[in-house]
Amino acid sequence: MKDTLGVLLAGGAGERLFPLTRDRAKPAVPFAGQYRIIDITLSNCINSGLRRVYILTQYKALSLNRHIREGWGPVVANELGEFIEILSPMQRVSANWYMGTADAVYQNIYSIGPEQPRYVIILSGDHIYKMNYARMLQQHQESGADVTLATLPIAPDEVSRFGVVEVARNGEVIGFIEKPEQTDVRSPFNPEMVDASMGIYLFNTDVLLPALIKDAEDPHSKHDFGHDILPGILGKCRMHAFNFVDENKQTAYYWRDVGTLDAYYEANMDVASISPTFNLYDVSWPMRTRVRQYPPAKFVFGEPGRTGMAINSVISAGCIVSGAVVRNSVLSQDVRINSYAEVDSSIIFTHVNIGRHCRIRRAIIDRDVHIPEGTVIGYDPVEDKKKYFVSPSGLTVVTRDYSLYENPVSPEFLQPGDGW
Repeated sequence: MKDTLGVLLAGGAGERLFPLTRDRAKPAVPFAGQYRIIDITLSNCINSGLRRVYILTQYKALSLNRHIREGWGPVVANELGEFIEILSPMQRVSANWYMGTADAVYQNIYSIGPEQPRYVIILSGDHIYKMNYARMLQQHQESGADVTLATLPIAPDEVSRFGVVEVARNGEVIGFIEKPEQTDVRSPFNPEMVDASMGIYLFNTDVLLPALIKDAEDPHSKHDFGHDILPGILGKCRMHAFNFVDENKQTAYYWRDVGTLDAYYEANMDVASISPTFNLYDVSWPMRTRVRQYPPAKFVFGEPGRTGMAINSVISAGCIVSGAVVRNSVLSQDVRINSYAEVDSSIIFTHVNIGRHCRIRRAIIDRDVHIPEGTVIGYDPVEDKKKYFVSPSGLTVVTRDYSLYENPVSPEFLQPGDGW
């Protein structure tokens, strides 16, 4: 992988994850308690031996930039030419912001050139999966391909969300359609499935750069890899498919686009389950992140009706569960839940205070929110819609800007003996 440069696209606005993306970029949204979504792809890079990575940011990137700088800079050795570096829009070759995935890479063409990579791998920062990119590079080299696309099998009724790849028996790509409504194309390896693009592209650099320049000069282009670059070079260079090899080591492939609230919620609930499909505890494929110095989590009180406990849940450092019950939930760092409260099937972000006697179910509580004593969330959707954001599936999202939280809980409000 020393001849390979990674370009990780992390500038998406993430409208379908609103309101979680109102103040942060989609790859910066917390995941599984202590991680950010982007940590999953970056962990794949390090585990694959890919140690030169540009991260292209754009949309509300302050927290993302800070997370990358403080958490991932120390992972690589700068003196060995390794880096994980943020590239924000510099308008070096254009007066525009990034107009598409291909344009984002094109606008950083003068940062790619000096590294003189033989290969460039394009990655996305908003998917949950485990993949060894070195396997993909090995096949790319052995096949003599100019471009290799990572693919995974999907059901035919899902094609509208993916780029559909038509693959020959020898693995060569002979067709590509971006997000069709339907298709008759089927995988040669499984006639009941369709080969879909994972949004992971491995290019020979001498093929990628001319394609980007040509696309930038086309006024009718959407400047997108799926819509323009791949169809434009198909048949003009050798393009192969790489069948996804899942390092998660489960019977079924695990690849999740957590671009909607429901998909994001379900992925977190999986992590909190008794036997999660996505294994965070595999020492052979570690997940890394920025680690803050918090004290250990603790659970206090054990009297009838007031027992601090968590069942089938992920509890991060710095959390205090004081005479409260947490079930099937994910608690990020520095969460405090006070006596007689109940939290069920919920995701709680960092620095959240939940007062006594609260009942919270199927909710996502954003960071720095203070829940007053006796608040009920997730039990009455009609009432919830008056104060919070409620998704069509009934998932309640509580952010900091609702009138209920104009006067945050002060230390004087807390009852003595709540483990503070």
